[in-house]
Amino acid sequence: MAAKRFLNESGSNPDQPPEKRPRNRPSFASVIGEVVMVNSIQNFFSALEPMLRRVVNEEVERGLAHRSFRSITRSPSLRIQALESSGLKLIFSKKISLPIFTGSKITDVENSPLQILLVDTRGGHMAPASLPHPIKVDIVVLDGDFPPGDRDNWTSEEFDSSIVKERTGKRPLLTGEVNITLRDGFAPTGDVEFTDNSSWIRSRKFRIGAKVVSGNTSGVRIQEAITEAFVVKDHRGELYKKHHPPMLEDEVWRLEKIGKDGAFHKKLSSSGIKTVQEFLKLSTVDPQKLRTILGNGMSEKMWEVTIKHARKCVMGNKFYLFRGPDFTIILNPICQVVRAFINGHIYPTRDLPTINRTYIEKLVREAYSNWYSLEEIEGLPNEPALLTQGDMVDQYPNHHHNHYQSMAMKSIQQSGYPIDQKSAEVGCSDWQINSNAYLSTISIEHGIGGYSISESSSDGELTPSRSFINGN
Repeated sequence: MAAKRFLNESGSNPDQPPEKRPRNRPSFASVIGEVVMVNSIQNFFSALEPMLRRVVNEEVERGLAHRSFRSITRSPSLRIQALESSGLKLIFSKKISLPIFTGSKITDVENSPLQILLVDTRGGHMAPASLPHPIKVDIVVLDGDFPPGDRDNWTSEEFDSSIVKERTGKRPLLTGEVNITLRDGFAPTGDVEFTDNSSWIRSRKFRIGAKVVSGNTSGVRIQEAITEAFVVKDHRGELYKKHHPPMLEDEVWRLEKIGKDGAFHKKLSSSGIKTVQEFLKLSTVDPQKLRTILGNGMSEKMWEVTIKHARKCVMGNKFYLFRGPDFTIILNPICQVVRAFINGHIYPTRDLPTINRTYIEKLVREAYSNWYSLEEIEGLPNEPALLTQGDMVDQYPNHHHNHYQSMAMKSIQQSGYPIDQKSAEVGCSDWQINSNAYLSTISIEHGIGGYSISESSSDGELTPSRSFINGN
């Protein structure tokens, strides 16, 4: 029995189910490996989900836009509405201030930050417009040659293809607040500046553009804004730039055609002409001397450019008193007479041409020679006391001004100067002296030198005219 039992246990019986073996327990390392793998898969799907959602959304939006376009093309009324919506455009409210240097804030001509407006151009004119919701606007740099042919309209693709990016290895070409929000049809740009000059592109010029960020307008086309084309110079060039308009205290090389440390600058400096004010004073008193200092290197055309720029100078509100025993004259900062009290007569600006030419020239030259001893005042005085030093105020009060004019008219006639009788009959309020007189009126732009004293000698020789009297 024992042997039989042994044989039965050792033999194999196909009809008998196999014995169950104990399952091996997983190791700790395998458990950790499975957990890591599950986490990796979950992270992968978490990262994949936003991408899939974005792709699906883009495809859905593209399909809806295609269907909307087809429905618009089928409906005449909707097609007209779509065409009309293209009348919206962005514009810069004012022109940009030039010149522009790297690292300097970009402003408009009024030295304020650039401002962007939304306008409607339908009907052939621009009208302010606004949207019911804010929109995002990007400030970009464009090639100066855009748009081709100086067109007034272009496509979004043409605009985007003309955007200029920074050079390799350089900072962003435009820095500052380049992403702004337009609300109620208006958006200031804030501080924006260039980091690189414009010399490396073919046109050598940039434009600043403003475009609506894609997806902000629900499919409505808003044309981009652009400025005029301009050159961007390196910041070091700002140290040598000209001032427009120049100031009296500016160094003389700030004037056009006079370069810093150049030949003209050195000649003027060696002659004591170091500021724009000194340049203008000498041009008033002795323009021929000024031309001689500059020499033959300055052509007539260059001289015209320089003097025209100088005459745009901001004159300010300072005046200078030059007193003598029987006169007091008031001069502006460039040595032109604006008012005079001579021998008991007050001569306002309009009456100054009636004064004897030789006498007024002598006074101006004396004032120029003693410029730094003149009395400086703020504003043009109205009180006769400042002119007469208080000794003749009662004798010549303001309400007797017509009497002054009559006396002055009489003295001019006695001196042999012809006077328009018609002007005399109306109280001499605006005397006109004809071309035979020594004094004539000419127009000098920007308020510098309205009257010119034409020099003439007894033997008929003529010398260049000089502007001793202010025409304001």
